[in-house]
Amino acid sequence: MNYEQILYEVEDGILTLTLNRPEKLNAFTGQMLGELVDALDRADADDTVKAIIFTGAGRGFCAGADLSGGERTFDHKEGTGDIQPDGGGVLTLRLFECLKPVIAACNGPSVGVGTTMQCAMDIRLASENAKYGFVFAKRGIVPEACSSWFLPRIVGINQALEWCYSGRVFDAAEALEKRFVRSVHKPDDLMKAARDLAHEFADQTSSVSVAMIRQMMWKMLTADHPMEAHKVDTRGVYYTGKSKDAREGVQSFLEKRAPSFPDRVSQDMPPFFPWWTARSFE
Repeated sequence: MNYEQILYEVEDGILTLTLNRPEKLNAFTGQMLGELVDALDRADADDTVKAIIFTGAGRGFCAGADLSGGERTFDHKEGTGDIQPDGGGVLTLRLFECLKPVIAACNGPSVGVGTTMQCAMDIRLASENAKYGFVFAKRGIVPEACSSWFLPRIVGINQALEWCYSGRVFDAAEALEKRFVRSVHKPDDLMKAARDLAHEFADQTSSVSVAMIRQMMWKMLTADHPMEAHKVDTRGVYYTGKSKDAREGVQSFLEKRAPSFPDRVSQDMPPFFPWWTARSFE
């Protein structure tokens, strides 16, 4: 796919996905959604990509849904009665299944889907210029992009409800105080901080291990008993313990050298992966 509304750039194993409609503050469109989903598919299939950073072109991250359609913007199928999948939800569900660590580097204003898409990313960094807003009640709609699932798990139900009830826009300092973001950076330092963090995930770690860890942590958020984690842990240790990566990890430690992990996410995931689609322990 040729990308027109995003930029796809890989350097030193780090993929930077840039929302690229700066003249519209990177407002979200159906085309942008399609390009982002394709980019995530492409990244998962590319073993040279070890981590992903999302950011925005220009002075904003994402101004939310493109409202240029006027008052009917959210009335997608007027008169037909058909319910169409929420585009933000399509994106966050794809992020939920991603095999690579995902970092949000919010460089400026982000409201609506610009904020809710970040809820499905693993770690959020903010520029001092960043702003956030769950503005849906002010637009006469409800939160989307599965944010009613993600947001309370990040900041707790009280804070999630306060932000969504009021629809107010808040700054990076408040986002940090309420633990929505990991850290706040000067604008010129944001991408370096994001890349440094990405390299911590990408360098000297097994890509298969990282992919497994990502899915184990996210999927266990809905487990009703620690036994569910024990089942996955047990199978995970059993299969990864037999892998070339495990042998290399131990040998490199004993030899006091940097590891060179041979296994690939595209072909060497444990045989029980993805376990959450199964209905039994086998």
